[in-house]
Amino acid sequence: MKKTDKLYLGAHMSIAGGVYNALLHGEKAGCDTIQIFVKSSNQWKAKPFKLQELERYHQERKRTEIEPVIAHASYLINLGSPDMELLQKSREAFLVEMDRCEKLEIPYLVIHPGAPKDFGEEYGIKTIAESINWLSERTPDHQVKITLETTAGQGSSLGHSFEQLAAILDGVDNPGRVFICFDTCHAHVAGYDISTRKGFEQTWEDFERIIGIDKLAVMHLNDAKKEIGSKIDRHEHIGKGKLGERAFSYIMTDKRFKRVPKILETAKGDDNRMDEVNLNLLRKLAFKKK
Repeated sequence: MKKTDKLYLGAHMSIAGGVYNALLHGEKAGCDTIQIFVKSSNQWKAKPFKLQELERYHQERKRTEIEPVIAHASYLINLGSPDMELLQKSREAFLVEMDRCEKLEIPYLVIHPGAPKDFGEEYGIKTIAESINWLSERTPDHQVKITLETTAGQGSSLGHSFEQLAAILDGVDNPGRVFICFDTCHAHVAGYDISTRKGFEQTWEDFERIIGIDKLAVMHLNDAKKEIGSKIDRHEHIGKGKLGERAFSYIMTDKRFKRVPKILETAKGDDNRMDEVNLNLLRKLAFKKK
């Protein structure tokens, strides 16, 4: 397949047994791109990569031609925490993940922006921006970009509105190092209507006006189990949830998103079979006549 023909479709893959295994899983499922955790997602510490593991990873990346590989940060990290001990621990853990991304030549590290608990939105936005500045100061030569994900709006988590994301970007000293990941399920339950043509176009008009489409680096393609505006983050298979096939048809046929990596985070089923089912449907929608 020529690079220009790629749809940049993939799924989140496990690194169990070695980070290179994610590429093998991705190849089996028919992925153009994949997303991984660069360490265990439910532990703070990470064992250093072994040289053989890194060499095998780069060999398989070249052989499979799966590009780009995207990383998702640990869910333990909270760059907006009002607890100073947890905040520092989060910053240091994210710094380790950035270093690991450099070793894997990963261009984007996706993170849920953060949650200020009872300290409020203004405090959270300021703290997240300060965390990003702290990280940028310590990684001047890193190529990996911090990529803030749109969130569902559960609890005190920030990033569920374009305005919140824009405010974080405004507080960052080096905005060229920060990008956005748009999650379809999260956007839907946060109140953005992308299931109708009118709502879809309005959503992206707003994104362009408030953030800028040039800041869109990654998309997570997940249908939603819950209603629009519910703020309940429950992923569903493509076309089986409240978004339906139309929302994904709009995305897959939109030239603005052709080269944007599009990652599934849906239940995998036996032997990752559902990844293949969802990817095949998305490919079908990409070539469906408007």
